[in-house]
Amino acid sequence: MASTHRPLPTLTELLEQASVVSIPLNTRFRGVDAREAVILRGPEGATEFSPFVEYDDVESLAWLAGAVDFGWVPTPAPLRDRIAVNATLPAVSPAEVERVLARYPGCRTIKVKVAERGQTLDDDLARVREARAILGSEGRIRLDANGGWNVGEAEKAIHALAEFDLEYVEQPCPTVDDLWEIRQRVKYMGIPIAADESVRKVDDPLEVARRAAADVLVIKAQPLGGIHSALDIAERAGLPVVVSSALDTSIGIAMGAHLAASIPNLEYDCGLATAALLTVDVTAEPLIPVGGSIPVVRPLLDESLVQRVLAAPDRDAWWRDRLTRVYGLLLELSESNGRHAGD
Repeated sequence: MASTHRPLPTLTELLEQASVVSIPLNTRFRGVDAREAVILRGPEGATEFSPFVEYDDVESLAWLAGAVDFGWVPTPAPLRDRIAVNATLPAVSPAEVERVLARYPGCRTIKVKVAERGQTLDDDLARVREARAILGSEGRIRLDANGGWNVGEAEKAIHALAEFDLEYVEQPCPTVDDLWEIRQRVKYMGIPIAADESVRKVDDPLEVARRAAADVLVIKAQPLGGIHSALDIAERAGLPVVVSSALDTSIGIAMGAHLAASIPNLEYDCGLATAALLTVDVTAEPLIPVGGSIPVVRPLLDESLVQRVLAAPDRDAWWRDRLTRVYGLLLELSESNGRHAGD
């Protein structure tokens, strides 16, 4: 998972340097009103461990490998110093669209969340229509269904939403088989299919590329085991990529920005502006877009801000227990890889 053979930091080192934070969101997103994360302090700088709370320990393993990679391993030399980013529009009502998009000055691309549980296709149409009206005809609109449609629903929705000149549709269906099927059904429309969960939530992230189930890969540094691992996956897949975040603090966003800065051909705006959804951050210089882009930097922690957003004691204990369990899995993997390397 991690690309180097450097010794892991000890569990004691991680726990002693960890701060568990809980940051309220400006807008409800992914069904939550606050984002929890563990901020770690490594020799390369601050890093972040923040798998979503519903993920099990095995799925969280890659996230910890990614955090260690960013905090304890030097980053690749960047090929650019700023990353163009998209605005992220949660499944809000049309009346809220302009307020949300105001947080993304200069962004020429909007990723609109669709297929929200409890909502209808009419809700999606109204939201996308309003986003297009605000963005204008020159901007780009991409949709993200998070696997919320079956193939039939996806085909109907894409037909209905095609009038808004879609850049691509991200993870319209949950499985690789379904992605392949919907890609065949809408290929004649010229609307690309992007894969997100089918890349980062499976044992074989390259299956999507081998199966020709998507035109674009959405990659995220933390859940793919870190910058070096994600770069390897992107190179081997041979498809255009979009680097995205997982509702991280600016520390996690910086990890994604360094990944994006290391990709030779970055054709799409990246989903690295979600710090704009946080009411406060852990740095005095949050990575929010200016002129539609963010800088490739490692933000310094502001310890006073960290103290402001420390999680409640029960959540702090929950995350430290989780970190301990997942570290055990990472240590086993590291020792196993070391043995195989010596064979």
